[in-house]
Amino acid sequence: MLNPIEITPKAEEEIKHIMAHKNIPEDYFLRVGVKGGGCGGMSFALGFDKKKPEDQQYQVQGISVLIEKKHLMFLMGLQLDFYEGQEERGFTFVNSSLPKRHDH
Repeated sequence: MLNPIEITPKAEEEIKHIMAHKNIPEDYFLRVGVKGGGCGGMSFALGFDKKKPEDQQYQVQGISVLIEKKHLMFLMGLQLDFYEGQEERGFTFVNSSLPKRHDH
């Protein structure tokens, strides 16, 4: 089965670090989803959760990823990356079909 999202090596490293050091229960997996819509637009959600009946489960870079079936079409082709700058750090979603942006 083709994975709907990609996880960059930097994001993979950070996710595995969180799973190893932040007391994430063994029966919890990485959940990727969408929230919102309407005037404010759609944003992406990321967290750890138990598997639900409406979830699809994927193995991405050795990480079990849960995605609700109704969210799949919004997540196709996205890449989960981890950004670490002097001012901020965090996960970011990038449309992998668009040219990459380079910050200087």
